[in-house]
Amino acid sequence: MAQHSTTPRPNPASQETRTPHGDTSAEWALGGMVFAGVLMMVIGVMGILNGIAGIATDDVYTNIGSYVFEFSLTTWGWIHLAFGVAVLITGWGVIQGRDWARAVGIALTSLFAIEYFMFLPYAPVWSVICIGIAVFVIWSLATSPDPTP
Repeated sequence: MAQHSTTPRPNPASQETRTPHGDTSAEWALGGMVFAGVLMMVIGVMGILNGIAGIATDDVYTNIGSYVFEFSLTTWGWIHLAFGVAVLITGWGVIQGRDWARAVGIALTSLFAIEYFMFLPYAPVWSVICIGIAVFVIWSLATSPDPTP
């Protein structure tokens, strides 16, 4: 008759995988979240600077003529400034590990990506870069582990 052990066997799927340097995948994900917070702060500052430039003068961006999402360049400046301040503050909250910052960061960064999609004809290269950064930030915040109490 076979003897059954009462000690539970470890589940390989639940164990953390280790890299050659000894870091766990959870540490990498947490590092990604901190990096996302830093990126949020950087794009927040850039949004503030873009906003100030758009408010100060109307010839910073190219006038494109008729466009579906057409606003005056001053209006775009105020939009960039408002989003920049909100994303900067939320990025700081992400770095500090605030509970509210993760969900607000995902929501704001999603709106940030939509904003730059709408702004695409005015600054195409910069808009594509900002959309790419926003996608990384959303992914990083959505997949990072919950902080342990």
